[in-house]
Amino acid sequence: MPTVTPTHKTVQDLLKDEKFSIDDYQREYKWETKQIVELLTDLQAKFSSCYQPGHETSAVGSYDSYFLGSIIVSKRAGTNYLIDGQQRTTSLTLLLIYLYHRLQAIQSPATSSLESLIYSDDFGTMSFNLKIPERVPVLEALFKKEEFNTDGQDESLVNMVERYSDIEAEFPEELDEAIEHFAYWLTRKVGLIEIATDDDAYAYTIFETMNDRGKPLSPTDMLKAYLLGRIDDAEKRSSANARWKAEIQNLMHFGKGKDDDIESNFLKTWLRAQYGTSTRERKVNATEKDWEQIGGPFHRWVDANRQTLGLERSADYEDLIRHHLPFYAKVYRQILEAWHSYTPGLEAIFYNGTNDFTLQTTVLMAPVTVTDDEVTVRRKLQIVATYLDQFIVRRVVNYIMVGYSRVQYGMVQLINEIRHKSPEELIEILTARLEKDDATFEGAKGGHRKGVGNFGLNNFTKRYIHYMLARMTAHVEGACDLGDRFPAYANRLPDSKKNPFEVEHLWEDHFERFQDQFSSEEEFSRWRNHLGGLILLPKSKNASINDKPYVDKVSYYADENLLASSLTPQPYGHTPRFKRFREETGLAFEACPEMGQSEQLTRRDIYKQLIETIWGIDRLRDL
Repeated sequence: MPTVTPTHKTVQDLLKDEKFSIDDYQREYKWETKQIVELLTDLQAKFSSCYQPGHETSAVGSYDSYFLGSIIVSKRAGTNYLIDGQQRTTSLTLLLIYLYHRLQAIQSPATSSLESLIYSDDFGTMSFNLKIPERVPVLEALFKKEEFNTDGQDESLVNMVERYSDIEAEFPEELDEAIEHFAYWLTRKVGLIEIATDDDAYAYTIFETMNDRGKPLSPTDMLKAYLLGRIDDAEKRSSANARWKAEIQNLMHFGKGKDDDIESNFLKTWLRAQYGTSTRERKVNATEKDWEQIGGPFHRWVDANRQTLGLERSADYEDLIRHHLPFYAKVYRQILEAWHSYTPGLEAIFYNGTNDFTLQTTVLMAPVTVTDDEVTVRRKLQIVATYLDQFIVRRVVNYIMVGYSRVQYGMVQLINEIRHKSPEELIEILTARLEKDDATFEGAKGGHRKGVGNFGLNNFTKRYIHYMLARMTAHVEGACDLGDRFPAYANRLPDSKKNPFEVEHLWEDHFERFQDQFSSEEEFSRWRNHLGGLILLPKSKNASINDKPYVDKVSYYADENLLASSLTPQPYGHTPRFKRFREETGLAFEACPEMGQSEQLTRRDIYKQLIETIWGIDRLRDL
């Protein structure tokens, strides 16, 4: 009989001087933004329930513990092979690297305690504790705070870089003042059950058994039982049950490949959008409110808020299941469909999906009422999604993060403002919000003073710059009757991975060739990475000309998208509609056989005018 040892281990016990690997046939690292957000949110909530300002770090020893679940390990030749748990172990390693840098910046003594959880001595050679050879380059880059080029890399490597960026963007601001305490708590008070065996076959048997048997009732099951149980008439209860099953089955079928937990996500979204009015304040020891309670066992929240939902008599429960549930499930599917497929009239939902703005669905459902007809629902979705697109871009050009934890509090306030409003009221409310917004294209208050004039490429802006270039390119081509190719430029078509579009620098990365124009490499880098010095090109072409001087590669742009080819003489003689577009808009497009500072400044001005057209307030007013 193989030996099986279940042991509770803290994060420190688990990772300190221990090596973890995976077999070649294990799946890729697949965590998405939502899993990182959930992890950070749960950790922050538990930690903040114990932390008090003024606590010494020694007080962390008395804080409540937090359980992260179990992992299954097969021990071979001094290395732990993760049969189940590589997603959490990888994510924990990314979080520890982030905390390491934060603690290092304040010269905290806790920094050294994190080192042995990230890397350790491996027979005389220091190596990462996550001992997966193909992932080492990413870990090295993140640990050394270096750029890692994800172009053409495996799914796991791309996801690791993106999830680390998520941690940077989503790390709760409430923890900033207690970062050292949080690091101690994470490593000493957060734990898992490690189920270890020295027999591979038995390890997989354990894995299959744990995942195949004894599935507990979910909050969805509990909510269904609660609502049905309050319908007095047996025949009506049976009819309501059939309607529930049909709607949930429809959702689950629709969600395949899009959302693995669509029924639960739909119910949380519906309840938050239509009924939730409060969220936990952004301070330590704040209590959980509607938003957080609905995110947990939401059947309990429904029971506690029966009056808010209008649930008094048996008929109310029946009406909720037979009429409200199907109506909002249909709206939810409509939003998801527009999120994943470029839908005329609802393009803004697709745009926000491109930016992975996960709060979008809840905000979009807030103004919708069960009495709205299809045209009204569609108008409301279009108006609110357009505003969210403008909201995102205004912040991004000012280097203000728009991750879930950064904007969730403000989005709850927005939901309360727009709930059940008419299309006309929505336009009035959202236009007023934009007019009062501190973040503008000229800059932002509060010391940010960035704006389009100082907007350039870095780790934070990379995805958004790609998005904005895709929108500007599609806008110019659409205005010139060349069609709307935004999904292609944003790499959101099924065949996009074959030859995706990439951001192309007009200037090659060779400071020595530009020393007559720039006094320092830092100044050159700022200019080179400015939005005005960037276009989109297919990966294959970008790779083949990337290192060439501008004068040698500009001719390659001639047969590309209009924003790129506008640098060459080609469209000026062969695209009559482009000439009219220039005249109508006053945009100073011109062929540029050379690219110096004055030419880039002209491009900056063109891009700024395009941004103000595409994301300006008038776009919302015009709806």
